[in-house]
Amino acid sequence: MARQLDEQIAGRFPVGKRLRVLDVGMGQGTQALRLARAGHQVTGLEQDATMIACARKALAGQPEGIRERMRIIEGDGRDTGVHFLPGSFDVVLCHGVLMYIEEPDPLLAGLARMLAPGGLLSLLVRNGDALAMRPGLYGEWAGALAAFDSTVYRNRLGLDVRADRLATLTAKLAGIGAPLHTWYGVRVFTDTAADGAAVPDDVETLLAAEERAGRTDPYRGVAALLHLCGVRG
Repeated sequence: MARQLDEQIAGRFPVGKRLRVLDVGMGQGTQALRLARAGHQVTGLEQDATMIACARKALAGQPEGIRERMRIIEGDGRDTGVHFLPGSFDVVLCHGVLMYIEEPDPLLAGLARMLAPGGLLSLLVRNGDALAMRPGLYGEWAGALAAFDSTVYRNRLGLDVRADRLATLTAKLAGIGAPLHTWYGVRVFTDTAADGAAVPDDVETLLAAEERAGRTDPYRGVAALLHLCGVRG
C-alpha cells in the first residue's frame, strides 16, 4: 500500500514539494512516520491512547528534523472540523478506519473538506465484494455462503465490523467532491497468512507479486482490502 500511495503522490505533486499530510486514525503511526521521513509535514489524529503511546515512542526515536515535521493530536476522526480549517492539507489518509464506523458518510465528508483543491484522499477499507474469500479459503463453507449477502464480518480481533463495496464508495466519493481517481487491491495472496508469521526470505518477490496483483484485474477485485484514491475537485 505504501508503494501505491507513493505512486499517487509522485504523479500528482511536484518532486521535492513538502506536502501537508493528515493521517486520520493513524494507529501506531507507521505511514505518518514514513511520510515525515520523506520530508513532508505530517499530522496524526488518533483517539486510542495505546496507539498514541506507541506512535509517540516511535517518534521519540527519530532524528530531531523528523520529530519537528510530525505532530500527534488526540481526537476522533469524525471531528476533523474541530481541529483543522477546511482545505488545510494536500494529502489525507484514512487507513483501516471505516470498518469501525457504523455510519461513515459524515467522516468521509469531513475528510474531503480537509483537502486543498487537487488534494489526494487515500482510503484503505475492507473489500465488501470479496468477504466470502477468507472463509472460503479456510474451508468455512457456511461462513462463505453467508458472506455473499453481507457487508458485516468478524475480524481477527473478534470484533463485528463492516466492509465497503467499491461501487458504493465510488458514488460516495463523487458526492463529497473527491471523485475516485484510481483504486488498488491489497492482500490479494497473503490475507490468510497467520498473525505473527515469519517474513519469508523472498519477501521482495512476494511484494512484487502482491503489487502486480493489486493493480491487475481480476485479481484486485478479490483482495481483502481496497485502497481507493480520490482527488478533490
